[in-house]
Amino acid sequence: MSLPIFVVDAFTAEAYRGNQAAVVLGHGDEAWMQRVAAEMRHSETAFVRPGADGGFDLRWFTPEVEVDLCGHATLASAHVLFETGRVGPDETIRFHTRGGELRADHAGAAGITLDFPVAEPAPAPAMPELFDALGLPVSEMLRTDGDFYMCVVESARTVRTLAPDFAKLGALRDVRGVYVTAPGDAGFDIVSRCFAPRVGIDEDAVTGSMYCVLIAYWGPRLGVDELHAYQASARGGEVAVMRKGDRALLTGRSTTVLAGELRA
Repeated sequence: MSLPIFVVDAFTAEAYRGNQAAVVLGHGDEAWMQRVAAEMRHSETAFVRPGADGGFDLRWFTPEVEVDLCGHATLASAHVLFETGRVGPDETIRFHTRGGELRADHAGAAGITLDFPVAEPAPAPAMPELFDALGLPVSEMLRTDGDFYMCVVESARTVRTLAPDFAKLGALRDVRGVYVTAPGDAGFDIVSRCFAPRVGIDEDAVTGSMYCVLIAYWGPRLGVDELHAYQASARGGEVAVMRKGDRALLTGRSTTVLAGELRA
């Protein structure tokens, strides 16, 4: 068996920046897909196949676990489907996933717009051990979905220069991952980073699903429905996110850096 495979840099128009995702056009059994993801070693590997109703079945795996929602690998998957002509530029892609139905539309020069659910964070008691692992003083903390937490700090410089202790962070049993966010600089509304060593990702380069949370938090505080956001990882990436009711519309560009054949 062989399947088409692509490596796509998502949320960037420049190769070797943004967040890498492998996109496999086809599915296998769960154990096989997990082995492929471990082989690829990207933060997520996406597996896409046509569904029964004209949509596409989409699953995402980190090198260690399957996840319920992934923004950048969804963007990468939509990019591959549009770029290879499997979907026309005027069509809406419907993805059937463990996180519900997601949609993607071609947005011209702006890239692709993903339609995701907004995720409202809830205040949570501060966890001193989490802040210690991040190397931060205790500050505002909120809980998001799936044992992910969000820490709010005062300055973008703090976010940009953060150097977590990944061994400590990965040892926290009740913390699947953490977002650290602050008001923006350099023309951006907000600056953020994402760390998830417990699922095999010390730092995620650009985390699309995080912005479903950040628009819910920062929108009311900044008095806006749209954010121009920067994720300050080493690779870096830009995300435009707009809130429409209970939906977060994420727009970004992508670049294919590898196309080939996966032999199993």
